[in-house]
Amino acid sequence: MKLLTNQTKLRGTLQVPADKSISHRSVMFGAISYGETVIHNFLRAQDCLSTLQLFRNLGVEITEEIDQTIRINGKGIEGLCPSSSPLDCGNSGTTVRLVSGILAGAAFSSTLIGDASLSKRPMNRIIDPLTQMNARITGATEKGLLPLKIDQTNQLIPITYEMPVASAQVKSAILFGSLQAEGTTTIIEKTPSRNHTEEMIQQFGGRIQQSGKEITLVGPQKLTGCEVNIPGDISSAAFFIVAGLLCPESEITLKNVGINPTRTGILDVVKQMNGQIKLTEEDSVNQSATIQVKTSELQGIEIGGAIIPRLIDELPVIALLATQAKGTTRIYDAEELKVKETNRIDAVATELTKLGAKIQATEDGLIIEGPTPLRVFQKKQQVSSHNDHRIGMMLQIAALLVETGEIELAEAEAVAISYPQFFGDLAKLVQGTSNE
Repeated sequence: MKLLTNQTKLRGTLQVPADKSISHRSVMFGAISYGETVIHNFLRAQDCLSTLQLFRNLGVEITEEIDQTIRINGKGIEGLCPSSSPLDCGNSGTTVRLVSGILAGAAFSSTLIGDASLSKRPMNRIIDPLTQMNARITGATEKGLLPLKIDQTNQLIPITYEMPVASAQVKSAILFGSLQAEGTTTIIEKTPSRNHTEEMIQQFGGRIQQSGKEITLVGPQKLTGCEVNIPGDISSAAFFIVAGLLCPESEITLKNVGINPTRTGILDVVKQMNGQIKLTEEDSVNQSATIQVKTSELQGIEIGGAIIPRLIDELPVIALLATQAKGTTRIYDAEELKVKETNRIDAVATELTKLGAKIQATEDGLIIEGPTPLRVFQKKQQVSSHNDHRIGMMLQIAALLVETGEIELAEAEAVAISYPQFFGDLAKLVQGTSNE
């Protein structure tokens, strides 16, 4: 796919797609609750549709309406039925890891599969704690690769688990298991990660407590269906935040973006880099706001420690931002980037180097020198998404800064995993219009 290049004056207002993390979880909680759950502004992207279809295959009654509303008739975990075929998680790590926690205590056996990319991602990080909870779960290899076989167990038991890494997916798998275990499960986080699962347990009538880095849940619990309003995804908004900061004479407004504090690390980073960014229309109930950005002169900074889990998915586009900042930006403590859809540390360094960026991969992050003009070194430059949606979108934003030559993106279709309308929405900003 040929990418847009040499763009200035990006103007307009966008409503970015619904939050992917919340969309996944809203279907899962609706499916294991009792009664009707109504989900407004559901993200109809490939990953979330994988979750939707998986629960249909488990016998859950799900109705889709034309206005991105989903209705789920939940009958509790006991109401799930065995699938006649393996449960396909597509490319979605969130689906396979969280659903493993749900199925760990089911009254039947299941097999979870995924696409070629997902089948390379490690699952031992959830297999180990769930096995401690008496789950019977095995991967195809010693590394816990797909397919995962989850056999029926007599009863899940509570555990105390100290997280070796900051991972919302691992934490959530344990929490879904703990809803079925009799007794108190305690999770001790290394560093706080996104807390959508904890918040939604309470939203669906469950009980959970948190004190500092310690989370406790007493099970078993029964949840009740409810109404869920999903804000825009800050991970999707991040690409336009960066575009607005970097493209000359630009001013972009992003409506109804989720600002859960465990997800807003990118806003903190932009402010530290002297970016012009402003939040208005803040809604504390739905944890959302309107975000406005303008072209800015940026300063390199250090990014590591406790902020990393709050911006882990945004680090590829933050690395692009750093290529245009004055001085050195160092990203560290980001080993989790190696086990995403691809090794994002290596992919970011490889692809931005093709465009002239001064960027070096390290064991746990990246070192970036800036500002460095991005350009192509031949008439046509080939770059690749590595079948990773966030790498693909980051490269399109990078291409906007290239003045001459063509850039061709391989595996551009990966963008549809989280943002099917991405290229169209970007075109609206180029034209100075909006998608409201």
